[in-house]
Amino acid sequence: MIATVPAPATTSPAERQATVERARANSPFLAMGLDGFADIAARFVEQGSDAAINAALAEQGRDVGATLRRRRTALALALALGDLAGELPLEQVVAHLSEFADGAIDAALAQAIDERVEGAGTDGFAVLALGKLGSRELNYSSDVDLILIFDPATLARRAREDAADSAVRIARRMSELLQARTGDGYVLRVDLRLRPAAEVTPSAISIGAAISYYESAALAWERAAFIRARAAAGDQALGQRFLHEIRPFIWRRALDFGAVEELRDISARIRDHYDDRQDFGPGFDLKRGRGGIREAEFFAQVQQLIHGGRDPTLRAGATLDALAALAAAGHVGADEAAAIGDAYRALRTAEHRVQMIDDRQEHRLPIDFAALDRLARLDGRADGAALLGWLEPHVAVVGARFDTMVVDRGERLPEGRRLTTALRRMGFADVASAAQRVNEWRSGRARSLRSQAARDAFEAMLPAMLGAIGGGPDPERSLNRFADLVERLSSGVNLYRLIGARPALAELVALMLAHAPPLAEQLSFDPTMLDSLIDETVFNAPLDSDALVAEISARIAGDPLDLALGKVRHWVGERRFALGAQLVAAICDPMVVARGYSDLAEAAVVTLAAAVTAEFEHGYGRIEGGELVVLGLGRLGGRSLTHASDLDLIHLFDSPPGAMSDGAKSIGATDYYNRLATRIGAALAMPTGAGPLYEVDTRLRPQGRKGLLAVSLDSFAAYQRGEAWTWEHMALCRARPLTGSAAARARVAALVRDVLLLPRDADRLRADAAAMRRDMAQHKPPAGRFDVKLGEGGLVDLEFTVHTLQLGHHVGLDPSLSAALAGLAAAGLVDDLAEPDLVLLTRVLVVLRLLANRGSMEPAAKSRALLASLCGVADWTALVAAVGDAQGRNRDRWAAVQDGKEARS
Repeated sequence: MIATVPAPATTSPAERQATVERARANSPFLAMGLDGFADIAARFVEQGSDAAINAALAEQGRDVGATLRRRRTALALALALGDLAGELPLEQVVAHLSEFADGAIDAALAQAIDERVEGAGTDGFAVLALGKLGSRELNYSSDVDLILIFDPATLARRAREDAADSAVRIARRMSELLQARTGDGYVLRVDLRLRPAAEVTPSAISIGAAISYYESAALAWERAAFIRARAAAGDQALGQRFLHEIRPFIWRRALDFGAVEELRDISARIRDHYDDRQDFGPGFDLKRGRGGIREAEFFAQVQQLIHGGRDPTLRAGATLDALAALAAAGHVGADEAAAIGDAYRALRTAEHRVQMIDDRQEHRLPIDFAALDRLARLDGRADGAALLGWLEPHVAVVGARFDTMVVDRGERLPEGRRLTTALRRMGFADVASAAQRVNEWRSGRARSLRSQAARDAFEAMLPAMLGAIGGGPDPERSLNRFADLVERLSSGVNLYRLIGARPALAELVALMLAHAPPLAEQLSFDPTMLDSLIDETVFNAPLDSDALVAEISARIAGDPLDLALGKVRHWVGERRFALGAQLVAAICDPMVVARGYSDLAEAAVVTLAAAVTAEFEHGYGRIEGGELVVLGLGRLGGRSLTHASDLDLIHLFDSPPGAMSDGAKSIGATDYYNRLATRIGAALAMPTGAGPLYEVDTRLRPQGRKGLLAVSLDSFAAYQRGEAWTWEHMALCRARPLTGSAAARARVAALVRDVLLLPRDADRLRADAAAMRRDMAQHKPPAGRFDVKLGEGGLVDLEFTVHTLQLGHHVGLDPSLSAALAGLAAAGLVDDLAEPDLVLLTRVLVVLRLLANRGSMEPAAKSRALLASLCGVADWTALVAAVGDAQGRNRDRWAAVQDGKEARS
C-alpha cells in the first residue's frame, strides 16, 4: 500500500514550548523570527499550529510589499514550529507554502498592473507555475519557477504602448515586489529561466509565441517540467487555455523513449556534476545526490511520461500523488511506491531542516560534524549520526530503484567477418543472407533509417531483436518479416528505442514475426501497436464488454464524431493486437481470447452506435418512444470471435405508429432508422491501413440483400413467424441484442425466444438443415485438410447439429454453443464429449486465424508445435489425432441428427 499521510501529533503547551526552545537554540533564522514575531510563537505555544498560521497570514504592513514580506516571514516561523513539533506533516507544510506563494504572486501581479493602468485587473497576463510550486509542494526556502505569458489582445496597457513592452515591464515590477529585501525580509525568489528559449526571449512572452515553441522546438526535459505546470496566478483562464493547447506536447499517446532516455541522461549528468556529494554522509546533496529528491521525482516522472499519454489518471503533479496513481494503475508495485514515497517524505523533511537554519536555498547536509549535530538536534535527534542513520536506508532505496531505470544496451553488432560469427551464434543458418540484411540496413537507404537518431536507436536495438529472432523457431522467415517492417516504416526511431528499452518486447515481437502473419502485417502498417504492450496490465484477463464500453466512452466523451471514430478505430486496433499477442505468447487460453475478441467487437458496436446516433440526432432529431436495437448473430452473438471474424448484424427498430422525428429534417421512422443503421454500418466498416475496422454482414436480415437494412420489430416478428426459412431460424439460435435500452433488448430477446419455440415438423426441419449443409459444402469448400471449421466433422457440422436439436426439441436455447451443448447434454440429446470437442476445435480455429497465412488453414511446419501447445495438447502428432477424433464424433452426431436418431436419456 502507498504510505498514507502521517497523522499529526497531538502536543501539549509544554511540548510546544520545548519545540520553541529547540528552534531558538539550533536555528539562527528561527531565533530571529521568534524575536520579531513573539506573538506568533506565543499563539503557537498556547493554541497550536493552526492558530499560529492564521495569525501569520493576518500580518499587515504599510503597503502590499511590506504586508507580503511580513506574512511570509511570520508564516515561515509558524510552519517551522508546527513541523518541528510534529503537528504538520510534510504534505500540509508544502501546501501552506504553495498556497501563500500563489496568493503573493497574484497580489504582486495585480499591484504591478495597477501601477501602470489603475483598476485594470490581471486579464491578459497569466503566471504559470512549474517545479515544486507547480505541483503545490514548495520548499521551505525555495525559489519559484514561473513562466509569464500574455495575450496582446486583452492585456491592459497604457496608450500607444506596445503590448510586449508593457508585459515585460509588468513582469519586472512583479518580480521586484516579490524579491526585494527589506527589514521585513523578502517574499519569494523568482526564477524565470524555464521559459521558452530563456537565453533569447523576454521575461514575458505572448501566448502565440509560447504555443508555437512547444509545438515545434521544445526539448524533452521541458515535457517533464510541464508535468507539474499549472496556472497559478493572474488570468487563470488564459493560463489554462495555454496548458490545454500544449497538452499533446506533454502527454503523447505514442511513446517517445528518446525523451525518456534524455531524462535519464540529464539525471546521470547531474550525478556526474555533483560527484563530490554522491557518497552518503556529511555534505550529501539531498536534492541532487544519488538516491536524492531529484531521482525520486524523476522515477515518477519517467513512468508518467511512458504511461500518462494513455491514462489521464497518471498526470498528477505532486510526486507522492503520482506514485499513488502509478501504483493504483499497476505500473509500479505498491510496496515499491510506498518505499519511494516514504523516502521522499524523509528527504524533503531533512531538506526543510537544512533550510530552516539560515533560510537559504540549501540542499546539502552540513559537512562539519558540529553543524550536522546542530541540524540533528533541530530535528529532535540526539546527534548527526542518528540523523544519518535515519536517512541512509531511504537514500539507498531511491538510488537502487533509479539505477534500474538506466538501460544497458550492451555491445553493438560487429561488422565484417565478426558479424557473420555473431549471427551464427544467434541461431541463423543462412548467415550470409542475414548479414546482407544488416548491411543493407546500415546503408541507411530505408526511410526509417535515414536520420542519425534512427540509426543510433536501431543499432542499439539490433542485438536484442536479432537475438530473439535467431533464437526463434524460424529465424529466416522472421527476419524477412522484420525487414518488411523496417522498409515500410516512414519513421522508426521511436519504435527502435521502444524495443531497445524493453528486451522482453523484442522476444514477443520475434514470436509474432515468426508465427503470426496478421499481427506482423498489422505491426508493419502501424508500429504504434507496440505501445499497447509496454503496459503489463494489458496482459491481464480481457475486460468484458461493459467495462470496455465504459473505457472507450470516457475517452471520446465530448469529441466530435470524426475524432471519436478515429479514437475508437485506434483503440480497437490496439486491443485486438494485444489480444493476439496474449494468444501467441500463451498468456490466455484461446477460448478466453475468443471471448475477448467478441466483447471488444460488442463494445465497438455499442460505442459507435451511440456516437453516430448522437451526431445523427443533430440533424434529424429524435423519434419519441423510438429505439434502434442492433442484434448480433453468429460468432458475435455466441461470444466466440476470432481475429479475422466478420460481424453478423441485424438492425431492428421499435417506434409508435406513424411517428416522425422532431429535428429540422423530420422524417418517418422507417427512413430514420434505415439511414441511421447505414451510418452505423459505415462507422464499423471504416477503412484503416490494414483494412476495415470490421467486415459487417447484414445478409441475415429479412429478405436478405433485397430487404430493408433496418426493419421494425413488428415486421421482423411477422416475417420470422410467417416467411422465414429454417436456416434463418437456425441463425437466430445465436442471436443476442447488443444495443438499446435494457427494456428494448429484453423485448427483442423475448421475440427471438418465441420464434425459436415455434412448433416444427421434425422431418421438415431435418431435411431443411441437411439441404442447407450440402449447399454450404458446395459453395464454401474447406480451405485445407486442417480446416476445422468447414471441413467434414468440423465446427459447422457441430453447429448444425446443435441448432437442429435446439429448434426441434426447444432445449439449450442459449446463443453460446458451450451453454447450448450443456443443456442438450443434460437432456440426453448429445454425448458428454460434444462440449470438449467444441472447445478443442474452437481453440484450433482461433489460433490458426493468427498462425496460418491468409486464405489457408494450414500452419507452417515450424508453427505446429506452438499450435499444439496453445491448444493444450502435448505435440503436433497428438493434436492431429485429437482433432481427427473430434471430427469423427461430429460426423457421427450430425449423421444421427439427420436420421432422427438422437435419443433422450
